[in-house]
Amino acid sequence: MELGLVGLGKMGGNMRERIRRAGHTVIGYDRNPDVADVHSLGDLVSNLNGPRVVWIMVPAGVATQTTIDELAELLSPGDIVVDGGNSRWTDDEKHAEQLHAKGIGFVDCGVSGGVWGLENGYALMYGGAAEHVAQVQPIFDALKPEGSSGAVHAGTVGAGHFAKMVHNGIEYAMMQAYAEGWELLQAVDSVTDVREVFRSWQEGTVIRSWLLDLAVRALDEDEHLAKLRGYADDSGEGRWTVEAAIDNAVPLPAITASLFARFASRQDDSPQMKMVAALRNQFGGHAVESTK
Repeated sequence: MELGLVGLGKMGGNMRERIRRAGHTVIGYDRNPDVADVHSLGDLVSNLNGPRVVWIMVPAGVATQTTIDELAELLSPGDIVVDGGNSRWTDDEKHAEQLHAKGIGFVDCGVSGGVWGLENGYALMYGGAAEHVAQVQPIFDALKPEGSSGAVHAGTVGAGHFAKMVHNGIEYAMMQAYAEGWELLQAVDSVTDVREVFRSWQEGTVIRSWLLDLAVRALDEDEHLAKLRGYADDSGEGRWTVEAAIDNAVPLPAITASLFARFASRQDDSPQMKMVAALRNQFGGHAVESTK
């Protein structure tokens, strides 16, 4: 299968490689000419045979809207656009309507896997009409982890990004729980090796997880996280999750508290946020702020 891929950053570049390893043809475009296969969106579209599938991996908001506006004028009826970035689900509905007016299909896809996805595969949550999803299915199969799980047709347009948003909200709360536990262990004199306590939890406990594995990895690199400032950003999905909870009258005390804890990290050098920052760097390559 042929695919056009727009955005070849930390995730997009690795996704291109994983899809190619599965035997598909990927033509990639990025504003950075050093990583791009073509020099413009027009070149990308002209190098694909119809019906075309173009997957977008650019930042949510203006960048995604601008890309969709341009593709709407370049693509033909029967082509498909997949938004694999972290767009808000309400934007998906607008994008689907905009493209539908041109006879172009639209699928939204939440992607999780960070910098580890190339080797481990990406968890995929996608929304859209069944016929559009079927057209993209070979690419979903190439990106997902091996085995029967790791991908889901979550529902109609917007469902994929909504599911990924909730996933990220849960992630916020899990990271916050590990961070609070780590700070409490660090605070008492009787526990003399916090890192090894965390390591001991990796096997046989009910709280073992990939995030715990990454916490141990971070502590192996910097045992007391002394090199990190206690600051953690939020990328939007946590806020959107809380807003959706308010709109639907669903109580989310743990997720809401974890979002507010990140806000608190911007006021003080929070020890908890050192762990959250370390975890975000481990799984997603997100930037950290040094103490120096």
